[in-house]
Order: sequence, then C-alpha cells, then structure tokens
Amino acid sequence: MAKAVIFDYGVGNLLSLKTALEKAGLETAIGTSAKDLADSDAIALPGVGAFTPAAKKLWAVKETLKSKVDGGTPMIGICLGLQLFFEESEEGPGKGLALFKGKTVQLPKTVKVPHMGWNTLNIVSQNELFDGVAEGSYVYFVHSLYPVPADKSIVVTQTEYGTTFTSAVACKNIYGTQFHPEKSGDLGLKILKNFAKAVVR
Repeated sequence: MAKAVIFDYGVGNLLSLKTALEKAGLETAIGTSAKDLADSDAIALPGVGAFTPAAKKLWAVKETLKSKVDGGTPMIGICLGLQLFFEESEEGPGKGLALFKGKTVQLPKTVKVPHMGWNTLNIVSQNELFDGVAEGSYVYFVHSLYPVPADKSIVVTQTEYGTTFTSAVACKNIYGTQFHPEKSGDLGLKILKNFAKAVVR
C-alpha cells in the first residue's frame, strides 16, 4: 500500500486528515523530519494554523520537499497547506515554499471572517482531483485568507464569499484545496480517493 506522510508543522486537526486519507486507501503516517518526507509515496500539508510558524518549520525541510515533488511524488496542500505553496502571505512575515508565484491575501472586510461552513465550488478547469465532482458541489471551509496565483492556469475551482476566490489549484503532481476535504463528508472523501489514485498509478 502506498504511504502518505502528513507533515506536522505544529498545526491542529491532523488526526481527522489521517483518518480520511486512510479511508481513501493510503497508509498514512504523521512526519516531522526530512527523512519522514524522503520515505513517502505522497505528501500532505494540513490546514488549521498560522502562516509564519508553519513556514519557518517547513523551511528546514524545503529542499527535501522540493526534491520529492520534482521527482513526481504527489502532494496535496489543504487550507494553510495550500497557502504555503505560494511566496508570501498577508497573515504575517515569512517565506512560503514558492512552488507557485503569487501570495495569500485576506478575505474582504465586507463579510464575516473567518469564512466558516459549507459553500459551493465553481469548476473552472478539469482536473483528476475533481473526477466525479459536480459543478456547485458543497464543501467545508474554515479560513480568513485565500491564495492569488500569478498563473491563472493552475486554478481548478473558485468560490464566492465577499469576492470570487481560488478554492483549488492543481499543476502536475501538486494539488491544493482552500476547503477541508477531510471535513466535507462523502464528497471530500471522493476528492481524497482521487488523490490516492494519483499516488498509486
């Protein structure tokens, strides 16, 4: 069975993601070191946390992470994990992984923040991560910021909340969701199963 490593950079909610990835068909461990990442068949960067301390912890394993991704290892970033794919964040100082050009910005002050609860996906480009996911499907969000990619071709879904924001990206073996698939019921599990298919092919 393919092994996914959830990299723990000091955020919460790891066990629900671990359980969900196991239901999706992946052997799953929580890792804290470059060696843990090196031994993985897939990598998950979890959500729920603050950008600055997470970026600092990721910096220590950045070269291993990039080497794995460049070698074709599938990686999924969820919420904060997605935001760390980019160069910087309005949430605080620190450098992201810069896998993609762009930055993370605050949701507008015209809406209640954090954006918490169910909202819909507008599918703007086809990607294997969303095979079998219908336009307008509901997923679960908990966030105050969202990514603004410089390259719009990586945007897979958008969502409306005070503005139209990027809610999922994909490029080759890198996938990211601003929503939490591990909290999105059967639909979220379907998305994680699609990720698992990308791992074992």
